[in-house]
Amino acid sequence: MLLRINIYKRMSLLVIAYPQLEEKDYSWIQAFRSKYDERYFKVVEPHFTFVFPDFNTDKDEFIKHVQHVAKKFKEFYFVLRCAQIVKDSFSDYTDVFLIPEEGYRLFVKLHDALYSGILEKELRLDIPFIPHIGIANNLDAKKCKLLADEINTLNLEIVGAVSKLEIITYEESKVKTIKQIYL
Repeated sequence: MLLRINIYKRMSLLVIAYPQLEEKDYSWIQAFRSKYDERYFKVVEPHFTFVFPDFNTDKDEFIKHVQHVAKKFKEFYFVLRCAQIVKDSFSDYTDVFLIPEEGYRLFVKLHDALYSGILEKELRLDIPFIPHIGIANNLDAKKCKLLADEINTLNLEIVGAVSKLEIITYEESKVKTIKQIYL
């Protein structure tokens, strides 16, 4: 457990996207997160993660690689209709994710393209890539299951777009954008 905690004290580089959402949908997500996202609500806005914490790549090379890959992609749209629970790979928590039903393949293609070249060695094949916006987490997986079931009875339909990537640093539970790259 100590290793899991200490890993986030070191600075890492990530690639995320803050989705464009209608105000009502953003407000609903944030209201839900304020109640149930005890780990990240105060740390980062709703987002999709494309490159997970990288501790090994030079920052300038990382930025150059992401810029190169991003040129091959255009803004894309998605629709969130489903909540799913997933056991966190780095802690004892279980998460509740909003998963894109439409646009899913574009998330996967962008993720896979980013993990080419200099980032290929950083890809964790032991952790499946599930495009998502995290909205809740808890040490009790049953509580997360109840939340996901509750959401899935709502006939949720959140339409959004991904038009830019954010290269961020994450250290000591703080997120800082170091570069924005438009698709």
